[in-house]
Amino acid sequence: MSFPAYAVRVAEDPADREACFAVRKEVFVVEQGVPQEIEYDAYDAGAVHVLAAREDGVPLGTGRLLYGEAAAAKAGGDPSVGSLGRLAVTRAARGLGVGAALVRAIEEAARARGLAAVDLHAQTHALGFYERLGYVAYGPEFPDAGMPHRAMRRAL
Repeated sequence: MSFPAYAVRVAEDPADREACFAVRKEVFVVEQGVPQEIEYDAYDAGAVHVLAAREDGVPLGTGRLLYGEAAAAKAGGDPSVGSLGRLAVTRAARGLGVGAALVRAIEEAARARGLAAVDLHAQTHALGFYERLGYVAYGPEFPDAGMPHRAMRRAL
């Protein structure tokens, strides 16, 4: 079965942002059981959101970059470090390289803002995925939304 081509772009308009939130709801709220009230937060308004979508417009994945003040709390207070988060790929699109393409798009957005590194909080089952993309885990495991996570960082 061949899969339609897709593109990754920064979600600039309201329709793109709605598509990002729809993917997050499908993956985190419905599939993983994250309470909706903690999935969406005050950081969404100022974040850079990226969207992977098929040529026909069907959304396949999303992620966001926090930077500046918003990222400082998540990245140890270092203003040169961005925070990658809310990375989600629909079940139908997993294994097609969408997640890696989203991570690279977020890193490009971070570079464009002069950031030196990107931090993230990975669900422990996803550590290998991020390690293959050059991220290194640090610090102890910790719970987030009831699931085990580890902090990871990649210098840009």
